[in-house]
Amino acid sequence: MARSSTTSDVFNAIAEADRRAILDALITGEKAVGAIVDDLSMSQPQVSKHLHVLSEVGLVTSRADGRHRLYRLEATRLRPMNEWLAKYEHAMNARLDRIDNYLRELQQRGEPQ
Repeated sequence: MARSSTTSDVFNAIAEADRRAILDALITGEKAVGAIVDDLSMSQPQVSKHLHVLSEVGLVTSRADGRHRLYRLEATRLRPMNEWLAKYEHAMNARLDRIDNYLRELQQRGEPQ
């Protein structure tokens, strides 16, 4: 089965490490491409290419500021991924709780761990 196009799927868009780094750089607020280039030591064409993909899926928006474009993270677009991951976090926490309960049980019996 073919994967969805990167430009329509948040999951595929953030699968690329450089795009995640750009999102991390934007977490503190709006930035121009040049500032992102400086922060990440990437080339300007690379950053622009990744910003285009992130814009296509709605993870970043931009606005004109004089001769520059400022890019901003749209964190709410990560909500579907967060909701999907929450199921796995819940399952992992339940498993850790069971281990914790088992260890307490061993302690109550006086058995070494």
